Amino acid sequence: MARARSVADQLVDQLVTAGVRRIYGIVGDSLNPIVDAVRRTEGIEWVHVRHEEAAAFAAAAEAELTGTLAVCAGSCGPGNLHLINGLYDANRSRVPVLAIASHIPSAQIGTQFFQETHPDRLFTECSVYSEMISSPKQAPRVIRSAIHHAYGAPGVAVLTLPGDVADLEAAEPLPDVLTRTRPPRVVPDAEDVATLAQAIDAAKKVTIFAGAGCRGAHDDVLALADKIAAPVGHSLRGKEHIQYDNPFDVGMSGLLGYGACQDAVEGADLLLLLGTDFPYDQFLPRNVRTAQVEIDPTHLGRRTRNDLAVVGDVGETVRMLLPQVARKKSRRFLDSLVSKHDKLMSGVVGAYTRDVEHHLPIHPEYAAVLLDEEASEDAVFTVDTGMCNVWAARYLTPNGRRRVIGSFLHGSMANALPHAIGAALAQPGRQVVALAGDGGLSMLLGELVTLRHYDLPVKIVLFDNATLGMVRLEMLVDGLPSFGTDSPAIDYAAVARAVGIHAVRVEQPTDIRAALSEAFAHRGPALVDLVTDPRALSLPPKITRKQVTGFTAAMSKEVFGGGMGEVMAMARSNLRNVPRP
Repeated sequence: MARARSVADQLVDQLVTAGVRRIYGIVGDSLNPIVDAVRRTEGIEWVHVRHEEAAAFAAAAEAELTGTLAVCAGSCGPGNLHLINGLYDANRSRVPVLAIASHIPSAQIGTQFFQETHPDRLFTECSVYSEMISSPKQAPRVIRSAIHHAYGAPGVAVLTLPGDVADLEAAEPLPDVLTRTRPPRVVPDAEDVATLAQAIDAAKKVTIFAGAGCRGAHDDVLALADKIAAPVGHSLRGKEHIQYDNPFDVGMSGLLGYGACQDAVEGADLLLLLGTDFPYDQFLPRNVRTAQVEIDPTHLGRRTRNDLAVVGDVGETVRMLLPQVARKKSRRFLDSLVSKHDKLMSGVVGAYTRDVEHHLPIHPEYAAVLLDEEASEDAVFTVDTGMCNVWAARYLTPNGRRRVIGSFLHGSMANALPHAIGAALAQPGRQVVALAGDGGLSMLLGELVTLRHYDLPVKIVLFDNATLGMVRLEMLVDGLPSFGTDSPAIDYAAVARAVGIHAVRVEQPTDIRAALSEAFAHRGPALVDLVTDPRALSLPPKITRKQVTGFTAAMSKEVFGGGMGEVMAMARSNLRNVPRP
């Protein structure tokens, strides 16, 4: 006798209709009906990760690359709790992810049963929709609503499903409806655009600061910058969308920033924020008139002063704005900032990467430059939080085809490898490179097994400095000597080889390029363990008196604690920060 269609079957069918091709998770108990439904359904696969946190990160990367709904799942109690960090990341990145949180038997809910939690409550803060399915008749509409919320917000939708309910016979399905519509045009109000045009015409010095909301509007924004003679700076998330083929580029601001962006922002008399919710208000000027173009009105003015606001898509807004603004006659402000940026890039940032082929330990900056040169022109880079963010921000060259994915809003450790898993599965045949730190890799080290299991051709480039470098820097600027940040030296290449992954450990700068080339040519997963300088620091473009005082105090404590040698080693490692005349 044929098996009756269950609620689990219905859920999986609706997901396939919505464009889902895989579910990331770990099988178990209350989740078994769904896993079995996946087994019996064509067009969808189960991806067995080693930690549910990795499942959520992988789904987030897939959704980021494809724009299509991606799904992760966790069994009752501890299983779905492990999803939460990756779901926070996906929701803050506003990508369409659906999480299936299976639940204890419905009759046991509320009795402090074994592994009992309340997923429908727990996930409300990191989702745009979180509901529990309690009956077969309710299931189709709730599932569909979750899909619509994930696509529409976009963001994370969570379905809590008790295992016994998942196994019940499904109710008659509702008529199929479109689960994914084309995105609407968000056109700004004409009067708001006219007011912004008047403000631009009245300003002598305009700076554009571009964020991820400029995606798809590269040419429009540069046309505006040319017409109003505006230098263009960007946030980390805006870099890949606006920096390439940009003669008006002045770099990036923020803690990871570089170049002349900070001077451009502070030297303007009108700052134009385009599609950015840049969080670090200490890098935004208080005394500069500011206009903001933002598709989400809840983002307006929550970081800095907001003298003018336009709600709308950046591309739509700029295209309406262009014929209304007059061409600036003077380009002195633009030319001076671009010139200063070029000097800073060659004198300060470039100083990290010249004449260092024999410097030991390896300069991480030099390694990042070689990686940029060896990686393919359409590579997907996934980047660990911490110092890897710095190296990616400063040394990876965008070109309109490369993608850079990271936990840029949530700031979680250990995201690079699981993000890479999702990227590799979503776009097979495309080069995927994980820029990992040893702190991040060691946190979810088990996902090396996932790479081997599916033979995913992810290339892990490990910046292995045996320390939590960004935390170390944070301590120093706060006046604290580094403590609790160091790790034992581990041969991660040997660990990877034990799992069955091609791996090499590199300690000599002259060996880096060959190791990268060999790894990229390898057909399966590969790891290049670069032993880098743990004392290499990243200085932000704007250093406050408080930070200088804190750093000095920390160095004094190091000296008095018997660490004079460490202080001198750190100085030698970072003298290349100082611009050369």
